[in-house]
Amino acid sequence: MSAATTQRSGCRISVNGNDHDFDGPTHTNALDFLRGEGLIAAKEGCAEGECGACAILVARPDGDEGTRWTSVNSCLLPAAALDGQEVVTAEGLADGERLHPVQEEMAVRGGSQCGFCTPGFICSMAAEYYRPERVADAAPAGTAATAPADDGTAAPAGNGTAASATEDEHHCGPNGFDIHSLSGNLCRCTGYRPIRDAAYALGRPDADDALAARRQRPAPTPPATDLISADTPTGQIGRYRRPATLAEALAILRDEPESLVVAGTTDWGVEVNIKGARAKSVIAIDRLRELRGIRWADDHVELGAAHTLSELDRELAGRVPLLAKLFPQFASRLIRNGATIGGNLGTGSPIGDTPPALLALEAELVLTSVDGSRVVPLGDYFTGYRQTLRAADELITAIRIPLPLSPLTSFQKIAKRRFDDISSVAIGYAVTVEDGIVTKARLGLGGVAATPLRAEATEARLEGRPWSLETVHAAAETLAAEGTPMDDHRASAKYRTAMLRSSLERFYAEQAGALGGQDHKEEVAR
Repeated sequence: MSAATTQRSGCRISVNGNDHDFDGPTHTNALDFLRGEGLIAAKEGCAEGECGACAILVARPDGDEGTRWTSVNSCLLPAAALDGQEVVTAEGLADGERLHPVQEEMAVRGGSQCGFCTPGFICSMAAEYYRPERVADAAPAGTAATAPADDGTAAPAGNGTAASATEDEHHCGPNGFDIHSLSGNLCRCTGYRPIRDAAYALGRPDADDALAARRQRPAPTPPATDLISADTPTGQIGRYRRPATLAEALAILRDEPESLVVAGTTDWGVEVNIKGARAKSVIAIDRLRELRGIRWADDHVELGAAHTLSELDRELAGRVPLLAKLFPQFASRLIRNGATIGGNLGTGSPIGDTPPALLALEAELVLTSVDGSRVVPLGDYFTGYRQTLRAADELITAIRIPLPLSPLTSFQKIAKRRFDDISSVAIGYAVTVEDGIVTKARLGLGGVAATPLRAEATEARLEGRPWSLETVHAAAETLAAEGTPMDDHRASAKYRTAMLRSSLERFYAEQAGALGGQDHKEEVAR
């Protein structure tokens, strides 16, 4: 253990303003810890981050000086990851006998029936209630309700915007409430209409709202953590470490390369819950300062590997359009609030959503060990099913995307559900057209081989040819032959092949529609 980390016998977690101690076992998730402390509002529904019944609020950094209340799945998050952090559960939202506005609206609008899922909905709804961007557009507290009327129309919000148009375009209600903030929460008995009504009825927080005021102060800095404990039934010793610095993390990996590296634990948490997986040594890197942030250079943009997908979406603000199209289709807001871009690549999964888009963007990975850093093209990174070039003592520290970006982009995800699902096929497109000729084409594919891959044969079939329906039809046949798709429970090989063929034609149609029938040359010039 490095001298930079002070070993302690347990963790200290602030929950609803009160300190709670946690001393293991290290694989215990935050949900089980909270319920063990008598806070039983959060519940286990699916144990894999798909139902949202376990949602809680965690204070996360918002810039250098602010805090953002962020909803996460407590069933996937190790309790030790909350060492030194501030947590609010559904029990902690009310002010004495006075219900929180979210709780009040859910009650008066009939948003709860059996109640099992309600605390999770309330925590996700509260995170959106306090979202600064929403608050700026919301009606003042105490104004007339902004929920849709019984006939499906909507009363104007405080800003005078009709809900129907706003929701169709931005998935937001008249009060700025993004209904996709609830995409990770499921209800099996009430139906979603009263829940939506409650969400759209919320105005701004009151002036004396303590949780709103808390946003003006910095979020707690995660302390260096080194927790060693035994699983009482099995006697297995586990160790959970949150290093203070990247150098310390790399030193541990050099000395203990078998250690499990985790960030948002949205993947590993499922293994722990569903398969009973246990790790003797866990290294948490999600809050390492060196692995966070976005850095712009003249020829590339660098994304910190430990930045969550929600943070990237918010902070990039559409400046990488292909990623802006990807993020809303990646799982749910609850998952994106914890999942990191480096973690999604680190699993080596052939059906991860970020690789196809990043392959189309010709991204490179920065791999770092105690011996230094090396830069690897993402196209070379995957070597086999869940196998990569990353050595056991290396970490993905950053993802670099070359600039300038291709102007025509798309991310297509084919899945059984529109949101919060695993893709059967995913395709990322980045194309440049000049004077009606395709000068550059990059296509990334997922779900059609043992690894994510570039559709290089299709790229060659497009480049140097007119950007026309004839060219696209010919290239679509080439695309259909890319990869080695297989039959599984998500889709057949034949279906995956058909989706590849039609995806390029769909991409062409999208671009033509976006141009309103004008020549692509005009769009590139703009």
